[in-house]
Amino acid sequence: MVLLSGKSFFRRLSALALAGLLSLGAVLPSFANSADFVRGLWPLAEAKGVSRSAFESAFANYRYLPKVMELTGKQPEFSQTVQQYIDRRVTAGQAQKGQAMRAEWNQTLTGATQRWGVQPEIVLAIWGMETNYGGFMGGEHTIHALATLTEGGYRADFFRDELLTALRIIADGHVSADNMMGSWAGAMGHTQFMPSSFMRYAVDYNGDGRKDIWNSVQDALGSTANYLNSFGWRPGETWGYEVKLPAGFDFARARQMERAPLSQWQAMGIQRVSGRPFPRANDTGRLYMPAGANGPAFLLLPNFDVIKRYNNSDSYALAVGHLADRILGGGNFATPWPAGDYALSKAQRAELQTLLGRAGFDVGSPDGVVGPKTRAAVLAYQARMGLPADGYISGRLLDTLKR
Repeated sequence: MVLLSGKSFFRRLSALALAGLLSLGAVLPSFANSADFVRGLWPLAEAKGVSRSAFESAFANYRYLPKVMELTGKQPEFSQTVQQYIDRRVTAGQAQKGQAMRAEWNQTLTGATQRWGVQPEIVLAIWGMETNYGGFMGGEHTIHALATLTEGGYRADFFRDELLTALRIIADGHVSADNMMGSWAGAMGHTQFMPSSFMRYAVDYNGDGRKDIWNSVQDALGSTANYLNSFGWRPGETWGYEVKLPAGFDFARARQMERAPLSQWQAMGIQRVSGRPFPRANDTGRLYMPAGANGPAFLLLPNFDVIKRYNNSDSYALAVGHLADRILGGGNFATPWPAGDYALSKAQRAELQTLLGRAGFDVGSPDGVVGPKTRAAVLAYQARMGLPADGYISGRLLDTLKR
């Protein structure tokens, strides 16, 4: 690639930005134009140690990407039930592929476990969840995606920092700008590291002098194990257990306990669905019922929260844990998901609040935001109706209120 001089680069970028903006109609970034935005970034990038040539290479042909901004409102962890999220991501095929990858990369995974203490199936499950074991690592130019998010004002401070860090990764020679591909949100490589995570936790596992999570499976898997280890992964321990609740379970007491030794949960009548005892009764766990009292229930251990450091979503962490178990040869959850449930939109949550208010429960203003008043109202409604007082807010509850 022939690099342009500073004036020529920005002159060309101004023309590209104008053409792009004319084609976007009403979809406009918050800056006057993309050239002004990029020009304002240069002093910040220079202060980060980014060379001018690396900067210009990264922003060659940059244009604001409306599709990236559209995706900010479509994150599946928040628009699907946990069942929908898991059913679409944890399948027999994914488990079988994970088993094949375990055989292919056994030496790398064994070495990573010895060095960082993270079990192979967990690393494999994250790889499978993030990119289908490298099958699709994202189709966006990372610099351009991060620049669009910053220019468009979506969590601008956060994504500006990630953008500047990504520029430094290029300047340090780990990957070229054209090969730095990833998701719309800037997650990169086989296991989808954000740039800041790359800088802190990526490792040169194959010893070639570069931390290459895009082309080196060894570097990517080692980096993932290092990441989890850095956040306190407990070697040899699992993420949690599927459990069954006894008849007449005391949900109010469970809410008060929050986290407690497994022995205390056991004293309340909770048992593993397998019937086997808990290996370590002193482990601390929290009760998680992703579909309420009528669906699967879990006691989650500290490693579950470590997985959430990768993606702060219970749905995501449960999917990773479940896929890891399936790679080990385990089956589906023992307790079926309740039929007919669905996730509520903000408007539907406001409708639920309105109906609770009409039934005499104090929810405050029906704004579609679930807070303590709404939770308390749901619990009171469930108690009045003789339903399990699990506080679970769902499409099924809304349908019940409509009757």
